[in-house]
Amino acid sequence: MARDSGIWQNSFIFISVDFNFSLRPKIKRQQLQQRQGTKTGKKKKMHSFGYRANALLTFAVTILALMCAIASLSDNLNTPSPSAQIEILNINWFQKQPHGNDEVSLTLNITADLQSLFTWNTKQLFIFVAAEYETPKNALNQVSLWDAIIPAKEFAKFSIHTSNKYRFIDQGHNLRSKEFNLTLHWHVMPKTGKMFANKIVMSGYRLPEDYR
Repeated sequence: MARDSGIWQNSFIFISVDFNFSLRPKIKRQQLQQRQGTKTGKKKKMHSFGYRANALLTFAVTILALMCAIASLSDNLNTPSPSAQIEILNINWFQKQPHGNDEVSLTLNITADLQSLFTWNTKQLFIFVAAEYETPKNALNQVSLWDAIIPAKEFAKFSIHTSNKYRFIDQGHNLRSKEFNLTLHWHVMPKTGKMFANKIVMSGYRLPEDYR
């Protein structure tokens, strides 16, 4: 009996040792798989977030570009009908400067209706009045007399009584009895898209023969 019990104890020890050794690789394998699964899950989550953010940004930029293109093209569908009239109320002075150039000061009455130039894509208008005339040296001389910025449609219909904001000086002495045009120029500045310009030319103005 003593021998038998010793043999049984030794067998039990061998069995338990073998059992422990057989479990250890499985446990390590499971732990390794769990770690790898956790890392893979994190990578999937990170990849998913980055991919979604990139897709959302691309979509937003595409929509914005499409809206800008539609806004710019819609300006071509507008058919404006602006009108303007400029009167010379008075010639304040007309003189020859000491170095020989002619200078004129005018009092103007500027009336215009530019409301049709505004669309939902218009940011503002830049307008200016220029005196334009010919001389022997230049086919076109252009002198800016007055300008303004119109920020909204409700201000685009106006009548203003003013002297020339900028000096009307000729590079020479060519202004006596000179016929000239007064031209209202405008530049339409859109919220998006290209800027475009146009003008209304008013002719039939003449300066006096003598200095005043």
